[in-house]
Amino acid sequence: MQSLNEQAQRLMERAVANSAGRSAETIYAGAHLRQTVIALKGGSTLAEHDNPGEATLLVLRGQVRLRSGTTSTHGATGDLLVIPQARHSLEAVEDAAVLLTVVPR
Repeated sequence: MQSLNEQAQRLMERAVANSAGRSAETIYAGAHLRQTVIALKGGSTLAEHDNPGEATLLVLRGQVRLRSGTTSTHGATGDLLVIPQARHSLEAVEDAAVLLTVVPR
């Protein structure tokens, strides 16, 4: 068993200390499913990138903005965001941690 709260806290401390403002760690990698906790310092972003497969983001703490094309979705602690099947980016509106769940293509 793992505590996502403890994981998020540890990664947030690393993100704040990191010049890129982010830190991530895969917590589960199975045959068909991958889960990664990502911490982002407020104002930092994951630049636009391709969708890795069917994916969701669970906001563990803070606030984020998921952008794809002209669409923008705000997420706060406890929100579940479905990642669009298109190029997208993620911005931390404030210090934030998310659980990325992916079923790769």
